[in-house]
Amino acid sequence: MPIINRIADFHADMTAWRRELHQHPELSYEEEWTSDFVAKQLESFGIEVHRGLAVTGVVGKLVGRSDNGKAIGLRADMDALPITEATGAEHASLNPGRMHACGHDGHTTMLLGAARYLAETRNFDGTVYFIFQPAEEGGAGGDRMVKEGLFELFPVETVWGMHNMPGMPVGEFAVKAGPMMAGTSEFDIVVHGRGGHAAMPYQTVDPIVVASELVGALQSIASRSTHPLDSVVVSVTQIHGGDAYNVIPPLVKLCGTVRTYRDEVTDIAERRMRQIVDGVTAAHGGRGDVDFRRGYPATVNHEAETEIAARVAAELVGADKVDRNPTPSMGGEDFAYMLRARPGSYIWLGAGEAEAGAMLHNPGYDFNDEVLPLGASYWSKLVEAELPRAEG
Repeated sequence: MPIINRIADFHADMTAWRRELHQHPELSYEEEWTSDFVAKQLESFGIEVHRGLAVTGVVGKLVGRSDNGKAIGLRADMDALPITEATGAEHASLNPGRMHACGHDGHTTMLLGAARYLAETRNFDGTVYFIFQPAEEGGAGGDRMVKEGLFELFPVETVWGMHNMPGMPVGEFAVKAGPMMAGTSEFDIVVHGRGGHAAMPYQTVDPIVVASELVGALQSIASRSTHPLDSVVVSVTQIHGGDAYNVIPPLVKLCGTVRTYRDEVTDIAERRMRQIVDGVTAAHGGRGDVDFRRGYPATVNHEAETEIAARVAAELVGADKVDRNPTPSMGGEDFAYMLRARPGSYIWLGAGEAEAGAMLHNPGYDFNDEVLPLGASYWSKLVEAELPRAEG
């Protein structure tokens, strides 16, 4: 792969870091071992280290050959998932029930690799902040860092993110302006009926029948309530109700998720969900309660910064290896909060074919160490492009 030679020289070191991180996965806001590891590495490179934002966050500050007042931020996520690992790897998780199943160990390593190279060469003018963020997996660590003053304490003009993408060939990137990842919401619907004997359903208001009708009716939000070009997913993922074969229960609970790329579409989905639940339950003589909770907003790339990201990636791997119009993911990503606070772009790095179909968040997933130097090279070239040395 076309990577920076000096970074290729310490590929083995990066692989060792990544596998050590993989062995010590920690959940949101519990990344104490991980943040200690990151801080120790940054300090060994001669980088100024700041800790404490969002509990376990780490920010490294590196000034180039001169401080011209310009600064950018590079972000990597550090947390793991509550999954029992099934890779069988020698470097498998040592923490039962916890696993790096999304590649955050690799993301952290690639940013550390870039930090090491940039600290050695300092072939840029200005300041780069290495942002190691906790609690991406549902904990909104990105939002918390921003709210606790990330960009006031470490003022940057732009902020940049990257995620590995299994199934996309090694040596390729994908990035586009606009939405890259979806906004996420969760919902709980409680259907209240009237319980009774299963042999005498006419004496009841059967919440199981009502809930079953709701599962289908909620799909009309996507098919009939939103514009065909406005992507929306409404998925019922849990149904809970009943304890016996001969009893119609008094209530049933439905749980699920809504994914969209625009806040306005989320508004429509919530409003229609409440109307559908009220109407369907009332038609059967029952009632419904809806708890709709908004999570991460959509991850929306800024146009100018996306052009820069694509150009840097193309300089590394060739324009034909950079997908400029990837299909956005319906997965969520809390880098969205940073992109709402500052201009920037979020790029995908090809991680190769997933072994045995083990994609992200799968117990059999493991980060592909082959791509470590490419990710670190992208970060390094991005810094040198955004913070170029003054001529003369």
